[in-house]
Amino acid sequence: MLSLQEQFGQIDIYLFDQLLKGRIVPGMRILDAGCGGGRNLVYFLREGYEVYAADSDARAVESIRSLARTLAPRLPESNFRVERVEAMSFDDGCAEVVISNTVLHFASDDVHFDAMLDGTWRVLKPGGLFFCRLGSSIGMEHQVERIQGRRFKSPDGSERYLVDEGRLESAAKRIGGELAETLKTTIVQNQRAMTTWVLRKH
Repeated sequence: MLSLQEQFGQIDIYLFDQLLKGRIVPGMRILDAGCGGGRNLVYFLREGYEVYAADSDARAVESIRSLARTLAPRLPESNFRVERVEAMSFDDGCAEVVISNTVLHFASDDVHFDAMLDGTWRVLKPGGLFFCRLGSSIGMEHQVERIQGRRFKSPDGSERYLVDEGRLESAAKRIGGELAETLKTTIVQNQRAMTTWVLRKH
């Protein structure tokens, strides 16, 4: 019998929550935009989902390809691509679930954030689920130091593009997304804040 670690890997706990709520079910196409080494994809690969992924880091993509060769050898290597999320070559609306986990806060400015979001949103089919975790200033407004625009330095020393509730609301309205659940923000010991943003595509 597989241990939980073997079955789910290092899956984000808030993505796991979407599984528990029945929003992600077998048969769905999953696309991880900015997949890193694939820590959120172990379960989906193991359970036979049709999985796609992209990352700008070639080593990360090779890592996920290696994982797929072991857990889901039927999937072609072309499902895993070395591409920036704002310029992915996957077809429009090809996925029923798109994951963007700790990716969008690496935007350099508003224009870059919108380009990354638009590129990620484009591959989600209408009615599909967009799962996003990203850095925010929510609950940390007086502890982050503005660098320029929406780039802030957090107490942990990281410099990132940080959203607030208003920025997420305006972005969702612009792209045609509706909250699938209320925003949830985790403050990590007054060092940084991470917000979970889950949308349905109109």
